[in-house]
Amino acid sequence: MPPIELGPARAISAIETRLARQTGARNEPAGRAERGDAELVASEALDPGRPPVDAERVALIREAVEDGTYPIVPAKVADAIIAAGLLLRNPK
Repeated sequence: MPPIELGPARAISAIETRLARQTGARNEPAGRAERGDAELVASEALDPGRPPVDAERVALIREAVEDGTYPIVPAKVADAIIAAGLLLRNPK
């Protein structure tokens, strides 16, 4: 079996949105979208809707971080990191 050849490794960096815009990628709402001669119909079943974000809570946390009064407990942070790692390892 021939060896698998990989291209050169690239550094991790942010994507260039300019390239995504040039290729014609658009954020279309659920419904009908036309591109050239072909007509695409976006399914509303695939539309996740708005994310469940509590804007008031976000504002309170931002204010606390800016003031330096947001409590960061290293033990809780470590526990959360370990728990996230365990969730990724165990199949559900």
